[in-house]
Amino acid sequence: MPPRKDQRRRERFSVFLNIPYDTEFENLYLAYIAGLSAFGLVPRATLEIPTSQRRLDRILSLIDQCSYSIHDLSRVQRDRKAPVTPRFNMPFELGLAVAQDSIHRRQRWYVCETLRHRVNKSLSDIDGTDVRIHGGTVRGVFAALCDVFVRKHRQPSAQRMYRIYLVLRRNLPENHEGRGYKGPVPRTRFSRSRSCCQNRAA
Repeated sequence: MPPRKDQRRRERFSVFLNIPYDTEFENLYLAYIAGLSAFGLVPRATLEIPTSQRRLDRILSLIDQCSYSIHDLSRVQRDRKAPVTPRFNMPFELGLAVAQDSIHRRQRWYVCETLRHRVNKSLSDIDGTDVRIHGGTVRGVFAALCDVFVRKHRQPSAQRMYRIYLVLRRNLPENHEGRGYKGPVPRTRFSRSRSCCQNRAA
């Protein structure tokens, strides 16, 4: 059965967001949500996946529901928690998105990084890909998004994105039920942050 019109429209504006969700990356994680919302786009993430479901199947389904995907490969350091290892989730999910696009030609995927040229070493298979460098800053993320999404009808400025970002930061305690935030981003916090930004950007 072909997808309904409202479903196709929702997928048209959805962006699969493949980024770190740890405390050190929090400012940039929030910048991605604020920036995409300013464009009228809907951030989607693996944080939406219920833990009771088979994760890989749901990731593939989530990627397939999005017209775009952004993959931030900045987190190449080893996780300090035992056992000490690097995390391969982000390059793996990039590979899934590339494969989906190669087969179905339905998704545009983009790669971001903190440091210039580092991805040429960490993932040399994508040499020739235009990697957006944000320098590890909020405004750098906004500049990368402006470079990726050039739209006729809704092209927000970096200043507009930053205003939404500041509103989101001010509302974080309320969005997280007043509790202090430590560790990985919980699923409810992601959905509340997204709703806050979309309400502000509307």
